Amino acid sequence: MRLLVCGGAGFIGSDFVRRMLAKHDDLEVVCFDTLTYAGNLDNLRDVATDPRYSFVRGDICERAAVEAAAEGVDAIVNFAAETHVDRSIAEPEAFLHTDILGTHTLLEVVRARGIGRMVQVSTDEVYGSIDVGAFRETDLIKPSSPYSASKAGGDLQVLAYHTTYGVPVMITRGSNTYGPYQYPEKLIPLFVTNALEGGKLPLYGDGMNVRDWLHVDDHCDGIEFVLFNGVPGEVYNIGGGNERTNREITAIIIDELGLTPDVISWVSDRPGHDRRYALDCGKMADAGWTPKVDFEAGLRDTIRWYRDNEWWWSKIKHSTGEFADWRRRWYDERA
Repeated sequence: MRLLVCGGAGFIGSDFVRRMLAKHDDLEVVCFDTLTYAGNLDNLRDVATDPRYSFVRGDICERAAVEAAAEGVDAIVNFAAETHVDRSIAEPEAFLHTDILGTHTLLEVVRARGIGRMVQVSTDEVYGSIDVGAFRETDLIKPSSPYSASKAGGDLQVLAYHTTYGVPVMITRGSNTYGPYQYPEKLIPLFVTNALEGGKLPLYGDGMNVRDWLHVDDHCDGIEFVLFNGVPGEVYNIGGGNERTNREITAIIIDELGLTPDVISWVSDRPGHDRRYALDCGKMADAGWTPKVDFEAGLRDTIRWYRDNEWWWSKIKHSTGEFADWRRRWYDERA
């Protein structure tokens, strides 16, 4: 089997590439990534010399590049996306470009080439916030940010292409994912690396926003399950079943690193900040998949990974360039 993994140099995509090569001796993986600020070939250095792995630099919005990378592939898994909510609020256009137009380009290539199947990796954020209960795959989507709206737009393209053209594509909607190699703009790696450098932990609002947390290994396990067992045209929720407030996450980080609560810096809340996300994952459970990683053990292992791998994150956090400058401005303005 030959597999094209779009966005394979990012956090979740690189975990998926490493996983598939480790588990399947007869699999070839083509990693296709434009290497924006969050794409990082250091994430794939463990497989860089594997003869079954190849890397192609390219943009999923550029059809010719996708066509060339898709030569001879049996399936596509699309992780390629702009994902940082704060950035989408400040500069939404890039999100529309990648998350909607890029998805459309992939669908056109799948349709034209007759590729066997495609998995579109989406997010629980397309559903919006929910006070009680949990969202099922059949619930209406109600995105709250430019990021989640762009992902919802991609999802709707996927469903339309299946209905109209019979394109064999499935959608996974994962909950908040954590683990090694996550770009330090997200809550857990940002807080851990800030703390390791003696900095503050900028906690939004009252810190009581709730997310369901899913280890990256479990997320990729669920995506692999859908790739091989999913039904085209279907949506699959992949959650960890670990609802925690941001305060609770922060407390575990502080405890694991032996700090005190005065490292928290309370900052004004994000505009349109969803209060709670929750997924009903009964569909995946009925199909035979459940998460395996214990949350607190997984989180503490992740914290220790960042502590032990400063080589990976320090050069990211202290890089120069457009995104690094933007990130510093954003937090300075909200402190």
